[in-house]
Amino acid sequence: MSSEENPEYAPFFAVMGASAAMVFSALGAAYGTAKSGTGIAAMSVMRPELIMKSIIPVVMAGIIAIYGLVVAVLIANNISEKVTLYKSFLHLGAGLSVGLSGLAAGFAIGIVGDAGVRVIINGGCPHVDMEGGVCVCVCVCVCACDRLT
Repeated sequence: MSSEENPEYAPFFAVMGASAAMVFSALGAAYGTAKSGTGIAAMSVMRPELIMKSIIPVVMAGIIAIYGLVVAVLIANNISEKVTLYKSFLHLGAGLSVGLSGLAAGFAIGIVGDAGVRVIINGGCPHVDMEGGVCVCVCVCVCACDRLT
């Protein structure tokens, strides 16, 4: 049942939107976790008592992947055989914007988390600053998810 308004290939773009939301946000979360984890590993040698306080960036990076998963599920639930090309492109745009903002937020969380943990090694206590920076990074992704769903 193909027509000009809903061709057979229309669901492809919606599925690509769901895939983009999940893949890019998971890549951002993986980078944020890895980058923050290297800082925590370096800090744990000198100050092992502060390991649990330094886990915040890793947890925040993992939350980014969950946002991507939620948007991917929302998009996937709206896909049907009769989806229009217009709606498919909307899903693609939503998935790309959530995924790419998740990727950017993951990169930012990794950099902020690594730098914050390395300051702790030198005797500083920037938990408030580091948490504030990480929260700003997460807000980028949350705002994109909120506006598009």
